[in-house]
This record gives sequence, C-alpha cells and structure tokens, in this order.
Amino acid sequence: MDPVPPAHSLRRTPIQRRSADRLARILDACAELLDETGYENLSTRAVAQRAGVPIGSVYRFFGNKRAMAIALAHRNLDRYADGIADRLAGLPATHWRPVVDAVLDEYLAMKRGVPGFALVDFGVPAPPADDPEGDGDPNHQVAARLTELLSAHLGLTPDATLQRAVLVAVEATDALIQLAFRTDPAGDPGIVAETRAMMHAYLARVLD
Repeated sequence: MDPVPPAHSLRRTPIQRRSADRLARILDACAELLDETGYENLSTRAVAQRAGVPIGSVYRFFGNKRAMAIALAHRNLDRYADGIADRLAGLPATHWRPVVDAVLDEYLAMKRGVPGFALVDFGVPAPPADDPEGDGDPNHQVAARLTELLSAHLGLTPDATLQRAVLVAVEATDALIQLAFRTDPAGDPGIVAETRAMMHAYLARVLD
C-alpha cells in the first residue's frame, strides 16, 4: 500500500484500508491528468472522474487542487526515499560515490517513469513565498531526507556542514536536471554526466 501523505496535507487521514486505497486512486488520477492537461487545467472534478470516485470523496481529503498536488509531492518524496533505500541495501558503506550515484539514478528513474513527476516532483508549481525558514521548500525537504539516508548508510554524523553540503548539491542538481530534460525528453546524457561529475567533485569536500 502506498504511504499516506502527512496529515497536515489532508483534511482527513484515512484509517481503513478501503479509504487509503481510494486516496491512492485519487493521487494516481491526479498524476495522470497532470501529464495530460498540465497543472493550470487540473481540476478536482476531472480527478474524481478519472479515479472513479464521487467528487465528495476528493473534497473529503483535499480542499482544492493545490492541496491535492502537495499530497502527491509528499508521496513522491516518500517513494524517492524508499527507492534510494532499496538501492543502498545492495551497496557497501565503504565507498560514497556509488551511494551518490544511487541518489541521482533513482531521481532520473522517477523523472522518466513516474506519472505527473515532470510538473509535481517534490513540490507544486509556483509555491507561496511566505516561508522564510524554508521548512516548506521542497529542496529543503529533499535535502533533509537525503542527509538522513546518507548518514545512516555511510555512518556519518548529520551535522550542519553535511546538511548544508547536501542542500547545495540538491539545489545545483535540480537546476542541471531541469536543463537536461528541457533539451531532451529522456534527459540529455551529456548534461546528466556533467551533473554526476559535479556531484562527485562538490561532495568530495565533505565525504572524502
């Protein structure tokens, strides 16, 4: 069963399996329609129709399409973290570069294969700019999860230096991968290779 998005992104947290399955169908439909219509043309009614649920079921969980997209982004982040954990399970903790490669490879796999991910990966389009602490910023959330995963696998202390380095790497990688997919629907191989080299060179400062 898919992870349930955080309670603060939902009007009501599903308790029963049937309710959780309905929520998953709603988010799946939201993701499919994002690819077909874009975020601006997304509507709760269209999502309800695609999911095969009454419109009231959508509003039981979400007040509007933005809340629905935020829940989808949270689910994507959970799936990303789970995918990285699966990849890391087969890697030794003695070398960090394959670990960093796994982080990038999982993101590329989701970028290429997860519905709706091109528009809503870990955050929604045009997020509000009223979060001075950055707690709601998608890249801060991604960096926090990655710091936790890397620290646990490599036996590192998740101190401020490591957290800052991971955040900078996430911001830089985000910009470069956007460029790679802007020029090639599958991700320009040359730009992806440069992104990987940048991650290795930059993170060597704190991981070597």
